[in-house]
Amino acid sequence: MSPRTTTSSSGKRSVSDYTTPGRIVVIVLAVLTLIFIVENTHDTKIRLIIPEVVMPLWLALLAMWVIGAVCGAYVMRRRARR
Repeated sequence: MSPRTTTSSSGKRSVSDYTTPGRIVVIVLAVLTLIFIVENTHDTKIRLIIPEVVMPLWLALLAMWVIGAVCGAYVMRRRARR
């Protein structure tokens, strides 16, 4: 058993064992993400070189975030190989 883990005499963990600062940050970020999605459900026009695409704003921003994350991971991987 790790030093941080405490159990009562019945062998169950207390609520404070599950509420770490990292988990609280993740929960807050998840709630903020859900609020952002709910607030940005309206459709927006996006021009991609020639075609014009209509999609929810949150989906367009998510797509750009994924593309940025993939590009960043690619650059970091290439840098680590050198």
